Amino acid sequence: MDKTTTSLADDLQDLQLDRPTEGLKSTEELEKLTVDEQLSDIERAVYLLSSGQEVQRISVIHNLPDLLRDTESHDECMRRVVPKVREVLYVAQTEMQLAASSAFLQILQKNLVPIQNYTQTFLQTILNSVDARDPDVASAWLDTLLDVIDLLPKDIIKKEILNIAIAKGQLSQAVHSRLSCCKILGKIATKFEPFVIKKEILPVVQSLCQDVDYEVRGCMCRQLDCVARGLGLEPTKSAILPELVELTNDEEGFVRTAGLETVVSILSLLDEDTCNNTIIPLVCKFCQQAMQNEDSTLPVVAKQLGRLAHGLQAHLTDEQKQWFVDYYRKLCKVGLSSERAKNTKEADSEQTKVTDMPQSEEDDSCLECRKNAAFNFPAMFVFVGPKHFKIDLLGIFSSLCKDPNSQVRKTVASGFHEVTKLLGSQVHILQPDLINLLKDDSIDVLRGILTNIVDILDSFLGSSSSNHTLSEAKMNSLGEVIPAILASDEVVSSCNNWRLQEELMTSLASLTRCCTNEVLYTKVIPVLFNKLKTARALPVRHACARSSLIIIRTLKKLEQREELVNRLVTEFCQGRSCHQRSLFIDICKFVIELYSKTFFKKYFYEVVLELHKDPVPNIRLRLCSLLPPLKRLIKLPTDRNLLQQLDLCVRKLLVAEKDKDVQNAIKLAVEELDKIHVQMESLSRRMLFEQDLVDQKKEDEEKLLIELEEKDQKREEEAAEKKKGEKRNSVTSAAAKKGDNGSKIPGPRKGTKNLAVSGTTSPNTSTSKDLQNRQGKNSIAKSKSTNSLSQIPRRENIGKPDSPKPIRSKIPAAKVKPLSNNDSGKKDVTVSKSMPKKALPRLSRLPLYSSQPNLHSSQSKSPVGRGSGSKTGSGTSKGAAARSGALQAPGSAGTSSRGSMTGLASSPNNSGRRGSFGNVSNTETSSVKSSKGSNGAVPSTKEKINRKKSK
Repeated sequence: MDKTTTSLADDLQDLQLDRPTEGLKSTEELEKLTVDEQLSDIERAVYLLSSGQEVQRISVIHNLPDLLRDTESHDECMRRVVPKVREVLYVAQTEMQLAASSAFLQILQKNLVPIQNYTQTFLQTILNSVDARDPDVASAWLDTLLDVIDLLPKDIIKKEILNIAIAKGQLSQAVHSRLSCCKILGKIATKFEPFVIKKEILPVVQSLCQDVDYEVRGCMCRQLDCVARGLGLEPTKSAILPELVELTNDEEGFVRTAGLETVVSILSLLDEDTCNNTIIPLVCKFCQQAMQNEDSTLPVVAKQLGRLAHGLQAHLTDEQKQWFVDYYRKLCKVGLSSERAKNTKEADSEQTKVTDMPQSEEDDSCLECRKNAAFNFPAMFVFVGPKHFKIDLLGIFSSLCKDPNSQVRKTVASGFHEVTKLLGSQVHILQPDLINLLKDDSIDVLRGILTNIVDILDSFLGSSSSNHTLSEAKMNSLGEVIPAILASDEVVSSCNNWRLQEELMTSLASLTRCCTNEVLYTKVIPVLFNKLKTARALPVRHACARSSLIIIRTLKKLEQREELVNRLVTEFCQGRSCHQRSLFIDICKFVIELYSKTFFKKYFYEVVLELHKDPVPNIRLRLCSLLPPLKRLIKLPTDRNLLQQLDLCVRKLLVAEKDKDVQNAIKLAVEELDKIHVQMESLSRRMLFEQDLVDQKKEDEEKLLIELEEKDQKREEEAAEKKKGEKRNSVTSAAAKKGDNGSKIPGPRKGTKNLAVSGTTSPNTSTSKDLQNRQGKNSIAKSKSTNSLSQIPRRENIGKPDSPKPIRSKIPAAKVKPLSNNDSGKKDVTVSKSMPKKALPRLSRLPLYSSQPNLHSSQSKSPVGRGSGSKTGSGTSKGAAARSGALQAPGSAGTSSRGSMTGLASSPNNSGRRGSFGNVSNTETSSVKSSKGSNGAVPSTKEKINRKKSK
């Protein structure tokens, strides 16, 4: 037992890694690193450079620009510190040399030293250090020199640098010196006049192009572009082009590659004749040799072909353009030919599919070639043009999207948005390729396509300005793209790349422009809500919440919006998990940002304040940060209740809170709350700030959604009513055709009351002769026009030219004298003397009937009126109408309820009202019944028959 304990203690002792056992500084070493604090910055720098450690010297060199920036110590630093730095650099190690090269460049970039002083001190050190034995140090100082050349004037370059560069380019110098010469000559070539370049620099350039070392030839070949631009066109054609042609035919692939890159860079400088006679044949020959040999130059050709085709496009014939297109097709299929697939070990003799070729056996150069060709596809699209894209490049683009190597598909996916922008209105032909890339199993491919999915969808939308136009024109084509985007979430969620998941969830917010309301509600929202609950990374949840709120804001149906908002409240604010309740606070922040103040106060304000009762301190702690924004939403006096709830919440947290962190947070929140002034509605109406205008715009958009929904509902109701009306009319017309004796008078509609409404006239007006003819044929016809009460003239319309004229008949009609304004209160009306006095009713107040009379006016205080109103439209008899006090229209006695009018009860209250029968006696009423045409209208046929029978 003791041995086991001892061994365990030893093991634990060995695991104490944080306790350093070796490398402790001794007392002497600590004394060496100690510096007197009373020393000035200059004295301390000189002391450290003289006797300090390596780390201390590097620190001084790093701080050298700061010492020179100080105007008081500038001169002393140049006199004491800089010479010491130059002295130390001769024996300095690599790290100190790198620090000095960076510090010297910063001094010139910030103009801390005059140019003459810089040339005498720092430039000389740079030139001497270029030839350092350590290649890393020499390369760092050479890069510094090249950057310094851009900042130095021309005379200093010619005096201090040109001669040194030419000397380094001699064949007697080492290879690294000649390489440095090539880079320096290329840098200074653009600084001088053409004659200086032709005299001083060009001979050295031609010599380096013929150098025995291929690295020197390749390096000088890459600098020919700068030399040619400094010389001009004519010297370039005579001196540079022959060297360039020879370099492109060099035996080394490195030199040939450099030659092709230089040709591409020099194209903009050459004229048409040079391109037609020299460059185009040279490029074609170079490409053919690369394809035949399939060497290291082929990937470079695939990388530069887009720039070559674009630069030579203006000088190419149609045949030459077609040659470039065909050559590009070959580059996209390098390594995928059937012959190459047959040579693989796992290739089947019967099936030689390209996609079945194992990637491990694929040549790296072929893969790089196809990858570079896919990278240059947008450039070749510009070269071909949208008109010929479908014929020349669509097939090869589809093959690149289905390439067996994921790196090629990733390159195509990364440039897919560029192709969609260039294609324009024909972008729908790329839909299958887009769906294939979205369904890819490679995370790299999905990253390339999902990063730019918003731009791709915008290109697919094209000129559609609204969802309504889109739903009619392009919704069918996008119907398969949206499910593919949503399905890609399964592959993305399987990886640990939460940034890609965040990009995908953020891009779903752009689907509001290309999806219908139902697709958003049934397909997109469920994915986002599921991700809100299952995503592990907090940025992914935030992206889901933000996208969900953006989509909810665009839903057209208020019922759906309220349902989703209630789900957010119930599932997150009232959720069991504290992580969900914490996320709800973030959701509230997004709602404040995206929605109007009115919306938040209606759905979220009171709910989020309930979190002050949450048992988890972190939730209460996060709620404290939300309290100040909540107060900024309040406007008095409308939100007085909300302000009281906010104050109550703050008081409870101040009094009852026990957690120290929450106590400190609520105290800070109270201090900020005291600084916030509550807005008043009267003031906000007169003086609107920018935030108020933005909030008003949001509120108007939300109200517009509600108005549009109401309009859509009304439109649907009107369409339904119109459809029912058309169906009813068709049934009525069919029934009218089946009527007896071919009568054109439409019968009463099924299910409707047979009431004659005053003010309506039938187009089939019957005269007295027609009635007599029909009576002779033993057919009883009912005239609607003569039975209508609209024939009773109004007092205000009598004598006016636009008053309706009664139908003429053989029976003389009673003439009513129009009342003047002075006689409006009189009860008597002058009647024509042709009518007997017994038959003249005393029409003291002739009723005025509107075009749509109130047939239920019997609901008056008089019991007689109530009794008569109950019989309306039920076909009452003649005696019943008399007992109820109803005034029967002429020709309506004994018939159905058509043309009948319920009686108006006579009472003192309505005796003085216009249109009432307040003072009409029973004798007068009976005289009205017995007289013929007492109101000037022709009696009906049924009334005549009844009179004959009574006689």
